[in-house]
Parts: sequence; C-alpha cells; structure tokens
Amino acid sequence: MTTHARTDFPFLRALMASPTPVVMEVKQRDAHGHDLLGGRTPAQVVSAYESAGAPCVSVVTGRWFGGSNTLLREVAALTPLPLLQKDFITRTEQLRTAAELGASAVLLTAALLPASSLAKLVDRCLLTGLTPFVEITTEAELEAVPHAPECVIAVNNKDIKTRERDTGDLGRSIGLLPAVRATGTPCPVSASGIDGPTTAARLLDAGFGGLLVGTSLLRSGSPAQWLDAVSGARRGLAVR
Repeated sequence: MTTHARTDFPFLRALMASPTPVVMEVKQRDAHGHDLLGGRTPAQVVSAYESAGAPCVSVVTGRWFGGSNTLLREVAALTPLPLLQKDFITRTEQLRTAAELGASAVLLTAALLPASSLAKLVDRCLLTGLTPFVEITTEAELEAVPHAPECVIAVNNKDIKTRERDTGDLGRSIGLLPAVRATGTPCPVSASGIDGPTTAARLLDAGFGGLLVGTSLLRSGSPAQWLDAVSGARRGLAVR
C-alpha cells in the first residue's frame, strides 16, 4: 500500500503542531450514565474548547455514552477543528459514513478487532484520508497495528470489558510508552482516566505527544483554566 504524507491528514497535523496537544472531548454522559454537559449545548462546549486552544475535538458517538452520529454532524457544523469519531468501528462502511459526517480521524479499538480486520480498516482509513486513531491496552495489541508511522497510537487507561467504569490505570500508559514510541508512531497518546491537570502534566513530561481528555475537562467548568493548570504543573516538574 502507498503511504501518504502526514500533512495529508489534518487531525494528526494539528495534534503534532499544537503547544497544548490535548484532544478535548464532547461526551453526553460518563460511563456510569451521569450527565456531563450540565445544561450546556454542544455549541457552548465546542466554543470553550476553541477558546482554550484545542487542536482537535473528539466526539463520542457511542451509545454507551449517549452519543449518536447526529452529534458528530452537529459538532462538524460548529467548528473547523479536526474531529475524531469515537465509537466502535468494525466495518469499512462506517469509515465512509465518518468522513461524510465530518470526521478527520476514527477510533479503532485493537482489543475488539482481529488483526486482519484492523489491518483492513487502517488501510481503508489511510486511503480515505482519515487518521487511524488506534487504541491499545497491551503489547500484543500493539504488535498487530499496521502502518504505525501513519497512525496515532493511544494507550487506553481504562477497561472496555467493564464499559470503562473503572478509574483507570495510568501505569499502563507509562509502562507501554517505550513500546509505543518504538513503533514509529509520530504521536503516542494517553487516553481516558486522566483525572486532572497534574496527571496530564506528568504524562506529557513522560514523553506522550498528546492526551485525550473528556470527563475531567467537562467537569472542570473552564477548559482554558484546566490547560493553564497543566502548563503550571509542567513548569513545576521542570524545576524539580
């Protein structure tokens, strides 16, 4: 398969170029069914993310979290920022739909996909101009990721077998980071369970190129202040 220049993929380009590489998430409910919007509209959430300097936005369309394709279409109409569709993608037809709805990247969950299916979906993403955002939890899953230099590879700190109702294991991200970086992915990401700015700062300081954060940001009240706190925590780590 012919690979593509990274500049062909706006999601990856924006994330790598950002001084605050946090993919900020639009999500209706948390894993326990609790409302996260607090009366805000998606437009208000997206506006706050733009003001904070978000390079990209993740839109959770999975029904577990109260999402839908309609939400992705709505967010795409609200912002020019590159969008990640976060759902369980298992068929190539879903990739075409994602692109039509305005996504620039799609979540591919390695734990749910046989290696052959993952390879087919990654290939089709790259041919479609979508960044494959491949989520892994083990080295065995990581070894099945094809074309890693063209993918965002994200370590999911939570367990999908429990519908991500656990608090998350940040040690998984730290432990897998060397292996993730060794694949040649241009942007290793830590995703889920990032409970606040201090945790975010530690992960970025450890060498992650990006983070995906939803619940913590949505509950913070101010994404801009949340990011300011990350910067402050990173400065604190640098002087130790």
